[in-house]
Amino acid sequence: MNESWTADEMMTVAAARLLRDGASCFVGIGLPSTAANLARATHAPKLVLVYESGCIGAKPDRLPLSIGDGVLAEAADAVVGVPEVFNYWLQPGRIDVGFLGAAQIDRFANINTTVIGRDYADPKVRLPGAGGAPEIAASCREVVVVVRQNQRTFVDPVDFVTSVGFGSGPGDRERLGLTGRGPRLVITDLGILEPDPTTCELTLTHIHPGASLEHARAATSWNLAVSSSIAVTEPPTRLELSTLRALEATTRTQEGAA
Repeated sequence: MNESWTADEMMTVAAARLLRDGASCFVGIGLPSTAANLARATHAPKLVLVYESGCIGAKPDRLPLSIGDGVLAEAADAVVGVPEVFNYWLQPGRIDVGFLGAAQIDRFANINTTVIGRDYADPKVRLPGAGGAPEIAASCREVVVVVRQNQRTFVDPVDFVTSVGFGSGPGDRERLGLTGRGPRLVITDLGILEPDPTTCELTLTHIHPGASLEHARAATSWNLAVSSSIAVTEPPTRLELSTLRALEATTRTQEGAA
């Protein structure tokens, strides 16, 4: 197609494509929520969206502003207590995919959403914190991270490990007793990364149209591993773009009317 798109739109579309129809997805607010709602509005209408506020099977007609946004409960299949979401649905491994964002991520897909700066008591920036992310990262059958790629976010090591990816490498998840498979993919505005099956180190396997390998390397603060058979991500279709833009436009309109 000849229509242009932004890097964020490419990232959101690439992330949405990973969600299969009928799967259950524990969704974080922000970029993960945008991608998950795009998937439900296009190829995965039976995708079950779960939010940590207790909304199961949420069907928002716009992007939620927070996990407590009333739009999540209005058309959900069920609204349960937060302890039930975590104790019954998440921790026993009943959720297929966890969709997370990150302020920082390292080569082993450990996530920081707590502080920027090595001094926890006196950080440069204190972030919103963990929320349900540590449990999502630990217990979902697999995890997908959606994050913009630059040297502020792709750091090694992270300033604080909020949610464990692969710890310091192979065997750490098992040693820590984490039951989920861990991060399967990291989707950025430049490409797609997957953990190496042997080393668990994030490896660039796809580059998005318009991005370059040099750009991806420059946006990473460690020596980025690159697949020997790197592929180019399929560009967004007209349907994917129009649906995403309509979803975002509806959100802006309703925010302005609030």
